[in-house]
Amino acid sequence: MSNDTLPACPQCGLDNTYPDGASYICPDCAFEWPMQADAPGEDEAAAPVRDANGNPLADGDAVILVKDLKVKGSSSVLKKGSKIKGIRLVDGADGHNVDCKTELGSMLLKSEFLKKA
Repeated sequence: MSNDTLPACPQCGLDNTYPDGASYICPDCAFEWPMQADAPGEDEAAAPVRDANGNPLADGDAVILVKDLKVKGSSSVLKKGSKIKGIRLVDGADGHNVDCKTELGSMLLKSEFLKKA
């Protein structure tokens, strides 16, 4: 595969990516994403995950919280307006369809509490 056919990094936007197994890797920001997400027809049957404003979300997007969220099992709160970078879309239980890393650790969130940044 030549550099012309490799996708740009969804995290930082640079073209310096390379394949590694079943993933692409960006050496500039160390972001990894799966190759199969680029396969045509794979996600066409599934409804797109949408944010609070109805905009479609994709892996690697940056989002902002639209309300304060209490963290289950702790006294911590994720504050409204917090920016979260590099989300991953998953099929989580109870509508938790966004996997991300926050200042409080790795969490599953509902897309209805996020807006695309």
